[in-house]
Amino acid sequence: MEREDGGPKARLGLTDTTFLVMGGMVGAGIFMNPHVVAVAAPSAAAILGAWVLGGAVALAGGFIWAELAARCPGVGGQYVYLREGFHPSVGFVYGWSNLIVTQTGGMAAVAMTFARYAHAIAPPPWSEAATAIGALVVLTVVNLAGVRVGGRVQSVLMALKVLAIASLVVVGLALAPAAPAVAAPEAPGLGPFLAAMIAVLFAYGGWATATFVSGEIEDSTRTLPRAMLLGTIAVVVLYVAVNWACLRALGVSGLVAADAPASEVMRGGVGVSGAAFIAWAIAISTFGFLAQGMLTYPRVYYAMARDGLFFRSIGRLHPKTAVPHVAILVQCVLAIATTLSGSYEQILSWVVTVDFVFLAMTAATLFVFRRRERGRRVAPLTPGGPVTAAFFIVVSLAVVWATFRVEPVRSLIGWTIVASGIPVYLFWKRRRDASGT
Repeated sequence: MEREDGGPKARLGLTDTTFLVMGGMVGAGIFMNPHVVAVAAPSAAAILGAWVLGGAVALAGGFIWAELAARCPGVGGQYVYLREGFHPSVGFVYGWSNLIVTQTGGMAAVAMTFARYAHAIAPPPWSEAATAIGALVVLTVVNLAGVRVGGRVQSVLMALKVLAIASLVVVGLALAPAAPAVAAPEAPGLGPFLAAMIAVLFAYGGWATATFVSGEIEDSTRTLPRAMLLGTIAVVVLYVAVNWACLRALGVSGLVAADAPASEVMRGGVGVSGAAFIAWAIAISTFGFLAQGMLTYPRVYYAMARDGLFFRSIGRLHPKTAVPHVAILVQCVLAIATTLSGSYEQILSWVVTVDFVFLAMTAATLFVFRRRERGRRVAPLTPGGPVTAAFFIVVSLAVVWATFRVEPVRSLIGWTIVASGIPVYLFWKRRRDASGT
């Protein structure tokens, strides 16, 4: 059944919501991205500095989104903030970018990453694509069973991820032999440091996705802001600790040379069994990240449909489970199609360019809401207010600029696809206006 206001039921508590925030951030990237960052900025100070700065950006984003969630409660999260803060067309193009570029492509890539590691552990007699599709179908079925079931599955997977990351930190700091001390390399310039920040912010990205299900969180005006902050702080601590452990065990040069730094650290500390453990951890992590995406992003398309800007069926809730079942199925079908097309790797390279522009724009809505709602008391308020928002916006756009420098053609193609959402929005707006709904 639906609530009296026509929305889905509130069934997620603080623990599930906190794990949802963490699940949106922690994927397979933390196991591999320390190497990517070290290649771009081969200096211990620069490496740790990039992860600390990325943590500060994520924490600033957590504070900002917590305030926005208090100002605009309801299903849809970032889509709603952009719609109410700027214009419905901006919110629609954001949702369109998720459907066509960022989320669908990201889910396909993560599904294939899961399949790759699962096949490395225990090769089955079928293809990696079949395993990836099977993972998408299984998680679709789980989330069709209801938000509480989907949230509990996500919480269990997140707990396993935390255990794996904590094990990596303990081995790197206490069991693996320390890398020999060498002369510190020269600090990289601003360009290499910003290039390193692309991988860092990609690893930290995803804290905002929990806001998509804010209408399904118990006492969301209190629970969601607390979960945003708790989850973000926990991930910052985990990420910085992982990089500290990698630097101690491998050193800067070893981290640059290691394509799979987590495996190297575990192998050095506990032998071959450690490398096998990390393979399992990455498979679980990618599956958990996929579960989080399948739970949260269909709520954006649901909100678009409820605004009359998408197929009406996308805005339907299942009469028994009260989940947007059609939106979940559409997300699954598109992710499977992208997996089969083989184009997901290119789409994934566009994610940072597109996503962080919309993140910066969403942070800018804080200025709009504060001016528009001057005198209204909202808790929690972002510490530092405009200064924190400006810091988040500047760093986000600097990384977007760095991404354009590194991948100019793919960045332009990505934004061309996003821009295609404008005529689509105009079509649905005319259709809605003509029907008088």
